[in-house]
Amino acid sequence: MVKALHAWSLEPDQAIRLQAQLRAQLVLRWDGRAVRTIAGVDVSLSEARARAAIVVLRYPQMTPIEGVTADAPLALPYIPGLLAFREGPAILAAWEKLQHSPDLVMFDGQGIAHPRGIGIASQMGLWLERPTIGVGKSRLYGDFEEPGPNVGDASDLLDPQTKQVIGAVLRTRKRAKPLFVSPGHLIDAARAVAFVMECARGYRLPEPTRWAHKFAAGEALPIDPGEDVGAVLTHPL
Repeated sequence: MVKALHAWSLEPDQAIRLQAQLRAQLVLRWDGRAVRTIAGVDVSLSEARARAAIVVLRYPQMTPIEGVTADAPLALPYIPGLLAFREGPAILAAWEKLQHSPDLVMFDGQGIAHPRGIGIASQMGLWLERPTIGVGKSRLYGDFEEPGPNVGDASDLLDPQTKQVIGAVLRTRKRAKPLFVSPGHLIDAARAVAFVMECARGYRLPEPTRWAHKFAAGEALPIDPGEDVGAVLTHPL
């Protein structure tokens, strides 16, 4: 079950006003909870529908244990900054199919690195009531200096107006384009970056969103048939 926060079929000006209300509800602190599983979310769009894929992996092993997909009609046309209103219903439909309830979720999109401070990872974090991280492949919002060329090199992503840190520009593969990582909900920027870096296993994308993208495209998951989720772990930071 999820916490129903609002209707999805809104006029754009209503959706923008709602974002301001939701932004005030975000918690950008880490509470030290145990993390045994991490999910990745990826959404593909057709002309009239969204298809969401969610893959759950053991942490820190990064072995997939479950994958689900679900479709839903698009409630809004494409409007920059309102991605959650297009993709959210499909994500929730897929979430309801999960047999494992992940402890943390990574989204192919933004957290608070957003013009109104509430990207899809933040908005869905409020619905799902668990820590979420935005892992963007390109910049939506924020100023930054290019990080160094090596794996783990990072630079701060700054709000152009307040100059506050809203995430990081992170190099997860040598000389590959960096990722734009920002906290969504129930996590801080430093831990969001640390989790993404720990889940990067030689590819540009961290394993949760990399597998979600592959699963959304129809690739079979190498499901780990071993014991249920591994030993309880807490993040070292």
